[in-house]
Parts: sequence; structure tokens; C-alpha cells
Amino acid sequence: MVTLVSKVLPPGEMSALLVDIAATRDRQKFAQLFEYYAPRMKAYLMRQGTDSAGAEELAQEAMLIVWRKAESFDPAKASAATWIYTIVRNLRIDALRKMRRPEFDIDDPAFVPDPPQRPDEAMVSDQLERRVKEALRALPEEQAVVVRLSFFDDKPHGEIAAELSLPLGTVKSRLRLAMRRLQPLLGD
Repeated sequence: MVTLVSKVLPPGEMSALLVDIAATRDRQKFAQLFEYYAPRMKAYLMRQGTDSAGAEELAQEAMLIVWRKAESFDPAKASAATWIYTIVRNLRIDALRKMRRPEFDIDDPAFVPDPPQRPDEAMVSDQLERRVKEALRALPEEQAVVVRLSFFDDKPHGEIAAELSLPLGTVKSRLRLAMRRLQPLLGD
């Protein structure tokens, strides 16, 4: 556990201390900064709902980042406290995101490969694919392009409109006309 330093430096001196640490890599000065900020960061993290062990770990990780990146501190942009607390806040956010990320479940049905296609299904699929290609050739090119982008490339209508530099209504009209022409050619 970290002990609190009795001597409290004013904010300007903390910034100067941090700049000095960046320039000289002085471990004693860093220890002074650590002794001042680590317990405060831990208390801050615990007020935010982090357990004691997690708060101590995040505070130590934040101070390690302070040591490694001290040269990127700019006292003209922020005080030492603001810069350090931004680091610890971002670490806390990252830790929360990791906790909320779902675990990988190898038994999830989404990860089970589809069974191999039976020969008769493959033949029907090939026939259907040929029929669709023939039906698309029967469409005017402007309608066929919109159908391909919508159904084969799985693009939303707005994206198709932007890609083809067309109004959204035109894209929808072309799709409707194409579907009316394809229905008799394909049946279902």
C-alpha cells in the first residue's frame, strides 16, 4: 500500500515536477509524484465503483504510463493533475469495456460450420444460380446494376444511391421495376 506524502505541492509545482521527470528521468522525483497521486487515484477509482484491488492496479498502471510518457506532458495545455487523471480515467474506461466484452464460446451455434451441401441440393442451387444470371441479363443494365449492388453486395439503398450518384427514390424505383420483371422469369 502506498503512503501519503505530508508535503503537498501546489499545482504549478506538480507540473514543474512532471516536466523535470520527463527531462531527467529522476526516480526520486517520480516517487514523490507517485506518493502524492497514487492514493488519490485509487480513491477516485473506488468512488467510481472499482473494487480496492482493481483500483490499486489501475492506479499503478496509470503511474507507469505517466513515467513512460512524461515527455508528452505539456503544462501549457493542462495541469499535471488533469493530465494524470485523464490517463487513469481512460484506463478505467478500457477496463470496463474489457469486462463487458462477451467471452468466446466455442459451442456457440454461429461457430459451427454448415454441413456440406448434398449433391442434389448443389445441383438445384447451380440451376437456380443460372436462372438468376439469365434473368438479370434480361433486365436493362441500370436495373441489373442496382439489383446486383442490393442483393449480391448487400448494400443499403442509401449507399447504392451515393455510389451511383442517383437520388434514393430512383434507386428504389429501379429495384421495384426489376423485381416486377424478375418475378415472372424466376417464379417464386
